[in-house]
Amino acid sequence: MGSNGEGSDLRTHDFIGEPHEYNPRRLFSKTGTDYWGQVDFDQLRKDRLAKARKRMDEEGLGSLLLFAGENIRYVTGSYQGNWKYNIFIRYAVLPKGGDPVLFETVGSDLIRSEMDMPWLDDVRPAMTWRWAEGAEGMMAEKMAEGVREVLEENGVEDEPVGVDAYDQTAYHALQDAGLELENAWSAISKARVRKTPDELELLKMSAAYGDGAMWRAMNEWTKPGIPEKEITAKVNEYLYRNGFDHVYDIIVASGGRTNPYGRWATDKVLRQGDLVIADINAVGPGGYFIDYVRTWKVDADPTEEEIALYEQCYDQLYSAIEQLQPGNTTKDVAEQFREYDDDEYGSVSIQQAAHSIGISLYEGMWVSRAYSLDYPAELEEGMYFAIETFAGHEDLDQTVRLEENVMITDEGPVITTLCEHPDYFTDHFDHRDYDFLQRQPGHGPA
Repeated sequence: MGSNGEGSDLRTHDFIGEPHEYNPRRLFSKTGTDYWGQVDFDQLRKDRLAKARKRMDEEGLGSLLLFAGENIRYVTGSYQGNWKYNIFIRYAVLPKGGDPVLFETVGSDLIRSEMDMPWLDDVRPAMTWRWAEGAEGMMAEKMAEGVREVLEENGVEDEPVGVDAYDQTAYHALQDAGLELENAWSAISKARVRKTPDELELLKMSAAYGDGAMWRAMNEWTKPGIPEKEITAKVNEYLYRNGFDHVYDIIVASGGRTNPYGRWATDKVLRQGDLVIADINAVGPGGYFIDYVRTWKVDADPTEEEIALYEQCYDQLYSAIEQLQPGNTTKDVAEQFREYDDDEYGSVSIQQAAHSIGISLYEGMWVSRAYSLDYPAELEEGMYFAIETFAGHEDLDQTVRLEENVMITDEGPVITTLCEHPDYFTDHFDHRDYDFLQRQPGHGPA
């Protein structure tokens, strides 16, 4: 068993004094060799499938029917590009007591799945009903018949079927096929929110490349006169050259676009004295996300006001990270965020928040003052969060945003994003005593 109670035990040795996966400096290569034990992808797939089975049983489901791309990947280990993730053209069935069945788009896609994934014994043609005009109902009926056939083969056709997402056409087709439909999100979310040791290793790997891109954006690619999209383009190039599955979004906002915050990149040019907020969101070479933010200044010293804004974000961020401890709750984290629009509107801004990440940008749970104060959820060892703060206020020309990636270990939070904060901000701080930062590399004085 792994150190977080799930999955395999990756190269933990008495000499290093802690699980390998809990130290962001102990990083594997993305390339396998015959002389260095690294991420075990076969074990990863087995562990994820075992977790999905366990949660399915606990929820009283006889099967899972999955349409969301990240859930299909979690259970089957199948990936054929981000474009397929959420358009309802492929799906997977996991029957109780049986092996997963992947329904793949026909033609080369199906053949590639059979060739590329020897661990899958059963790949069948997917019936795609979306955009079929007058044939939608007929095609959805064929899809439902194929699903029911798998359930009958495994003797679970009369048990509840947990479905993660579907449209009205699919819903009616599955009902007409005589299936008892339930919500699968509780089961699949509980399976995914705690990471196995192999998953943590892959998240660390993505964080390392994210650090490399962020450092270059801050120190090499930022110059007065370049457009925001040039930084976006260079980050894309760096990540794809290093084997990333998919660059989800590289948000760059500068100057006046930082307040109110524009969460996309434009062709606005950077000016001397601009603040730049960069948010890297991408799927690493092992299939796991990096999502974090730094703010820096373009070729000028920060003003006292800007230093104060940075310190406000920094203190909220690390105060909240300090609460990411096993046994604490999401309420303990949310209490560290300043009041914001989440409080005013009772909804989530994703600017003063935390969210689980893994093989998707959002999985497991979100933390927000909109509901976490009144509906706390327990934090557990093996969870992994992106946590972010924002210093947006009225009447500011520009402002600051920060975000880190953090795993929860048996000894507390460990930050995996190690790109340092600019010292022209942090050297002016009156640093609080964050105990957990004493063992964190790359984050300036505690």
